[in-house]
This record gives sequence, C-alpha cells and structure tokens, in this order.
Amino acid sequence: MKKSKIYEGKAKILYKGPEQGTLIQHFKDDATANNNEKMEIFEGKGVINNRISEHIFTLLSAIDIPNHFIKRLNMREQLIHEVDIIPLEVVIRNVATGSLTKRLGIPDGEKLTRPLIEFYLKDDLLKDPIVSEEHIITFGWANQNELDDISSLAFRINDFLVGYFSALKIQLIDFKIEFGRIFKNEEVHVILADEISPDSCRLWDFETKLKMDKDVFRESTGNLLDGYHEVARRMGLININEVSKNNKPTLIKG
Repeated sequence: MKKSKIYEGKAKILYKGPEQGTLIQHFKDDATANNNEKMEIFEGKGVINNRISEHIFTLLSAIDIPNHFIKRLNMREQLIHEVDIIPLEVVIRNVATGSLTKRLGIPDGEKLTRPLIEFYLKDDLLKDPIVSEEHIITFGWANQNELDDISSLAFRINDFLVGYFSALKIQLIDFKIEFGRIFKNEEVHVILADEISPDSCRLWDFETKLKMDKDVFRESTGNLLDGYHEVARRMGLININEVSKNNKPTLIKG
C-alpha cells in the first residue's frame, strides 16, 4: 500500500502513520554537507542509522527521557509519535571542533571545562544561524518553560551518552538533537524527536582519534560507511565478520 508522504528532509522521509498521532520515519541513504553543497548516496547508510537511533532511543526511554520513538518497523523505518517540532537545533559540545573553533579560535580537539549548549534556528535558507535564549523567547520559537525543559533534557542525554560511548572506547565530541511538543494528559510536553546517529554526532576513537561520523564525508578523508559500521559493531548491532550475500556487514537482529 502506498504511504502518504508528509515531509522529506535531507536524510529522512516522514509518512502518515497507521494510527492518529503517529508517523513513519524512513531513513534515507543520502548524505549532505555544507548546507547541501556536497551530496552523495551511500547504500545502506539509512539501515545503519535506523538501527543505531532505535538502540539509543530505547536506552534513553529506559532512563525516563521522553521521546517520540515507538518501535522499529523494518530495516529502514520506525513508528514514532507525531510531534510539533520546535524549530531549533540543539547542540551539546564536550570537545571543541567544527564551527566552534572557527568562530572563537579555540584549539581543535580541546576538551571543554563543562558541556556547552548552543541553539541554532532550523532554517536552511538562513543556513541555520546560531541564536541566543533571548532570540528564542522574543520571537516565540519556544517559551521559557520549554527552553528550561530542553536544556535539562539535553544535558541529561549528554551525561548518559558520554558514559555509554566511553564504555565502547568512543569519545562523544558533540551532537545535535531536536525536540517537539506533544499533547498528553491535557498538557503540552516537550520530548526528544528526530534521530541520534553518526549523522548527528561527532564520534572519535578514544585512542587514535579516528573519526567515525559524517565529518569523514564533510572532509573527504575516507569511506563514510566504515566509521558508521564500526560504531554499530561496538554497539553490538552489526557483525563485521559475518558477510551477507551482497558482501556487506550483517545486522544483528534485535
């Protein structure tokens, strides 16, 4: 049966879900960088990101981080709660790199004395400009209570993920998350939405500092999927030693 498309972004497509208040989130193989100036398709990227994001959202649910994930439907799709997306990209930084070093002249790779939260307006035409809390409140993108909830949840998520990835010998450099509003028990709640995957995180090997995220594509320093596969392998989601008929690493069923 043909699905009804609601929205298509750079890396995902949203379809109308089977029940009211649900959506189907489809992970694409597309990779983009530098505001769509660089684009390429990596076969299987969507499958890996779907599985990684599912695993992380399930772990976050177990520690009472409210989020939109309901269940994985197949290799590329998840069933999620429909939310009113707050038009902000929330970035948590643990180590200086990327735009932070360019804007402020901080040495690349310098560990920050504490996690840093930044907010960017979700607007491709404006190239997702950084904004302050005052901008957010003044222009009504979120109210103060919502912003407090977003910040609190973002730091809790960071605390958990830093520890989780550390156990896998991976350093969580920074990551981008999004939040949405959902109506529950006659109240509006802020919950985690979108995805958490190597597309939205910077992940470095603890010892070698090898990058296992989309920076490999941004900087043209190697094969994007090699890093994604290694992250999935360390998470116990993929078996590099077991090869499928297509000569590709095999996902472990969960």
